[in-house]
Order: sequence, then C-alpha cells, then structure tokens
Amino acid sequence: MIEVRQAPQPHDALHCRPSCGACCIAPSISSPIPGMPAGKPAGVRCMQLDEALRCRIFGHSSRPAVCRQLQPAPDMCGTSTASALAWLTQLESATQPRA
Repeated sequence: MIEVRQAPQPHDALHCRPSCGACCIAPSISSPIPGMPAGKPAGVRCMQLDEALRCRIFGHSSRPAVCRQLQPAPDMCGTSTASALAWLTQLESATQPRA
C-alpha cells in the first residue's frame, strides 16, 4: 500500500509500507482527483503520487473519499509491494460490473 502519511487509528496494527504506492496505482478511482478530473483507470499511477510514493494531497479535502476510507490491512498489503498490487488488482477485477 502507498505511503499515505495517514495517522494510525488506535485499533490499527498495520501502517503503510514506505515506498509502496500500490493503492494509488492498482484500483480505479471514479471520483475527481486534482489533475485527473475524470478519476483514474485501474493500473494507472495517480498523478498525486510523488517520487517517494507518497500522496501529495493526503489530509486535503480534495483527496477522494475512497482514498480517505482505504485503510492498510494485512490481506491487502501483504509482505511486499508486488503482493499488494496483485491483491488490489484482483479485487479491482472482482468488483467490476459484469456486462
């Protein structure tokens, strides 16, 4: 998962893995993002993800609600960026509307 600089909640045991960025790349986001007014497709790096893989708009009201609500979790983050990307990509695929 990305380095979102999110303040951990007292019940959270997991923090974002530094230099990951998986949750700012793998999922699609349908809400407007500064610089990406139509959101972003799955697998596309969010333009608000900086060179250190940290969210430039963390803590700002312009950050999409879906991003604010996503919390690091052992199943999602796994043990590496590759495992986080794989899990989030699989979730993205599983939650797409069927034609």
